[in-house]
Amino acid sequence: MDGRAPAQPRPVTDIIENGLCIGCGLCESIAGSKRVSMMMTPQGRERPVLQQPLDSATAEQIFAVCPGTRIEGLSADLVDHATTIDSIWGPYLTMVRGFAADPEVRFRGASGGVLSALAIYLLETQQVDFVLHVAALPDRPMRSKRHLSFNRAQVLEAVGSRYGPVAPLVDFHAVLDRERPFAFIGKPCDVGAIRNLAQWDSRVDRYCRYLLTLVCGGVSELGKSQDVLDEFGLDEAELALFRYRGHGNPGPTRIETRDRRAFEKNYNDMWADESGWKLQFRCKICPDAIGESADIVATDVWPGGMPIGEDAGFNGLIVRTRNGLELLTSAVRNGALILDQDLTPRDMDDFQPHQVRKKRAVWARLVGLRHAGQLVPTVERLRIRDLARTVGLGANLAEARGTRQRVHEGRTTEPPAEAE
Repeated sequence: MDGRAPAQPRPVTDIIENGLCIGCGLCESIAGSKRVSMMMTPQGRERPVLQQPLDSATAEQIFAVCPGTRIEGLSADLVDHATTIDSIWGPYLTMVRGFAADPEVRFRGASGGVLSALAIYLLETQQVDFVLHVAALPDRPMRSKRHLSFNRAQVLEAVGSRYGPVAPLVDFHAVLDRERPFAFIGKPCDVGAIRNLAQWDSRVDRYCRYLLTLVCGGVSELGKSQDVLDEFGLDEAELALFRYRGHGNPGPTRIETRDRRAFEKNYNDMWADESGWKLQFRCKICPDAIGESADIVATDVWPGGMPIGEDAGFNGLIVRTRNGLELLTSAVRNGALILDQDLTPRDMDDFQPHQVRKKRAVWARLVGLRHAGQLVPTVERLRIRDLARTVGLGANLAEARGTRQRVHEGRTTEPPAEAE
């Protein structure tokens, strides 16, 4: 065990105030919207706001499944006998490069459109009844919402990455109540929350047939997007479209207004300066931004970690479970995906150097939090202590001291959540 969870349930507000909430919405689904409601805060974060006190049993379950308090790698029963476990990239059955066979999906989707292609394939082959993922709010397109797709057209309405706060699990129990097979596409922390819930609710494994995710650079506060509007002198109320990427690889951030003006910002201008990402604190201590508990993970595959221009669109794929391998094999065999190159973990290191650095640093960051007296998540099966040993004592001390200093400066905590 790399971290410690409290022996008795603490107030759920402690998760927020200790900077561990990522805004997935699962707590509202557990408690019900009359007791917990997800709202956008003045700081530009999706956070649960308590409407009524919670009983101890509900608080205990929220603490047990929250991806801010419990972060776990793939459980032993999902690790196939043929699995390779890389120290950085975790368990995998295969790593390959590929793209959506459908040119429209490949063009409109993020990178090579693989996750969108898999969603469409699962729907059209009736392996699932619907896909739970996220999409732009129609009337406020800079923001995102949880979204159900039942057909190709609905998947295509939601293609492309959504960089910003969103609560995809806000009504997850209602989704389970449908008693129909579905797939989930979301962030690694969302997938982790679903795996955590599966230990409490047997319906998760019965109905949530596939967990698909991406290699995640972190969740920006809404202020990152607001900065783009400010740069162009726009107000959010003017927006008809806010597309973060896609329509090419990587494709520009594109904004269209209700009076038909259009503005664009290329990917490197948008994301080259990491200090301007406005990441939520939970992302900075994330031990699993690479989706170790998912069935399939999709990632960008730009050498050195940044694009040097537009290309036709490619994804790296990390297939972690037998379930994921069977899906990938079937999708390729039936013409939904095209694979063109085998990859290795060291290829992934080159494509995602930011993830390598963070994976090696996160154990020391958690140590710094603990020594400063802050709530620390329980971390299991993610090898972070072993990875910390590879960087040396000096680097670990620097990370731990730096994190402890941030605690003292108040940069790791949040005020109690309130509505925007």
